[in-house]
Amino acid sequence: MSSRTSPISQPIIRRAVARDAKRLTRLVRGSGAYAGKYAAAVAGYRVGPDYIEAHRAFVAVGADEHGGRVLGFYSLVLAPPELDLLFVADEAQGRGIGRLLVAHMRSEARAAGLDRVKVVSHLPAEDFYHRAGAVRIGTALANPPAVPWDRPEFEFRVSSE
Repeated sequence: MSSRTSPISQPIIRRAVARDAKRLTRLVRGSGAYAGKYAAAVAGYRVGPDYIEAHRAFVAVGADEHGGRVLGFYSLVLAPPELDLLFVADEAQGRGIGRLLVAHMRSEARAAGLDRVKVVSHLPAEDFYHRAGAVRIGTALANPPAVPWDRPEFEFRVSSE
């Protein structure tokens, strides 16, 4: 079985800590979703220990055979409510890690008393956010030179379950 099709046991989601910073930065910079014309957007991107400490950042780590390898992560900003980062390692995509992270984010948002969480999507992730239950609310206009293309804006509605 290839690594793309081999099973991953149910990941564990835990709060990110400062020592995760380098691994999260590598995950962002190495994302296949940012290849080609999108590469410049993450080339110098850094998820630093200060960022992790300032926001609600969580990592999905593989249990068992993956020895705690980071499979994905997200960062929830409370004010204003926004899903700032959500990345899944290329080799772990298509296995439900993104959906698991979104469900966890919604739970964290609910616990923080939020009823909505905005996300400005990377263009290749647009379909994922639709499938994960986000509703399109607009478009974030290009902001050259950092982001030279328009991006879809979504919103997750958080129930008070």
